[in-house]
Amino acid sequence: MFGSSPNLEALALQGTEFVEEDEETTGQDDGFSKALHEITFSSDDKPKLLSQLTSLLAELGLNIQEAHVFSTTDGYSLDVFVVDGWHNEETEDLRTTLEEKLLPIEKPSLIPRSLSSASEHDQSGSAHESDFVAIPNDGTDVWEIDYRQLKFESKIASGSYGDLFKGTYCSQEVAIKVLKPERLDSDLQKEFAQEVYIMRKVRHRNVVQFIGACTKPPTLCIVTEFMSGGSVYDFLHKQRGVFKMPTLLKVAIDVSKGMNYLHQNNIIHRDLKAPNLLMDENEVVKVADFGVARVKTQSGVMTAETGTYRWMAPEVIEHRPYDHKADIFSFGIVLWELLTGKLPYEYLTPLQAAVGVVQKGLRPTIPKNTHPKLAELLERCWQQEPEMRPDFPEIIEILQQIAKEVNEESERKEKHQSSGGFLSVFRSNHH
Repeated sequence: MFGSSPNLEALALQGTEFVEEDEETTGQDDGFSKALHEITFSSDDKPKLLSQLTSLLAELGLNIQEAHVFSTTDGYSLDVFVVDGWHNEETEDLRTTLEEKLLPIEKPSLIPRSLSSASEHDQSGSAHESDFVAIPNDGTDVWEIDYRQLKFESKIASGSYGDLFKGTYCSQEVAIKVLKPERLDSDLQKEFAQEVYIMRKVRHRNVVQFIGACTKPPTLCIVTEFMSGGSVYDFLHKQRGVFKMPTLLKVAIDVSKGMNYLHQNNIIHRDLKAPNLLMDENEVVKVADFGVARVKTQSGVMTAETGTYRWMAPEVIEHRPYDHKADIFSFGIVLWELLTGKLPYEYLTPLQAAVGVVQKGLRPTIPKNTHPKLAELLERCWQQEPEMRPDFPEIIEILQQIAKEVNEESERKEKHQSSGGFLSVFRSNHH
């Protein structure tokens, strides 16, 4: 998507109309809508580029509402602006004007990109026929769901970008993740498209099963199988449960197998943590939530911070290039959570934890009575250097070996107790 041309490219230009805030927030209702445009430039990273682009937009009489700047590890820059103030609503007209203005900076090369708008209303307030969010398709899948066929039952969870509901689809129990229309900017649409693109290809016993999606704004949602057991996080922290050793190992093996499958398919999860591990009615644990997952590319790794600080690998916190080994670090933290039932670095803020992990080599404290092989696995998973961390096939092997030892040990104890019980009865009768 980003390429690496020496030219400055206006990669994407999107025109969207957003209705002004309602009376409650503005205190007045002027009855008109304001057109916002999103403009994305990409080029080789260079000094003063941002100020040049800012001046260029100001010259055109555009008001910058938001600006986001991303840099890649291979010296590439992506500058995203949300602007208003264009004298008419024709996106093509704005594109042409920008093209002319870019010439003095460097010869532009325009790559149009189709992204549908978040919510489209014309001046009279009637909705235009809205496009679908563009999701790469090889023509073999049928996963578009008719929103009218979804029946909503109860809200399970609510986040800043969306809500999760329990419901039914064609009489099957499902979980429905609905994105909040008011939060639906182009970044969220890209994330949504990425999640659908990844999930529709994934089929594994230890990965939450994707059923379909509604990709027509303003109602964007992802439908998956319903996991009645809730999340591992809720089990540990809300129900105050701690897994007994055999169950803990079973959970860890389930997660490892799901993650191994993703890695074999070049998918990096990037946000592996206990809240994203769900249990079904048979206590099978599955990896969920691919909102920030990415298909691994060969080059030009984006280094935008992703994931959640308490579980995040040092290279991701530091915005260094990273690969699937970042998930191994997060898995080590998850394994520690299963072992202790605690929140990682619970006495620190997420930011303090991040600084500690990167600068001071901070790691959670391994309990003293931990199985030695498990303690060693934890330390290997959260090595500072990614190449020192094991891969999932090796992790699965280690966990299965520990599970075997634990089972043998408990069988020995049972035999010992039962024989001990018999002898003690025998002795007491004798006296």
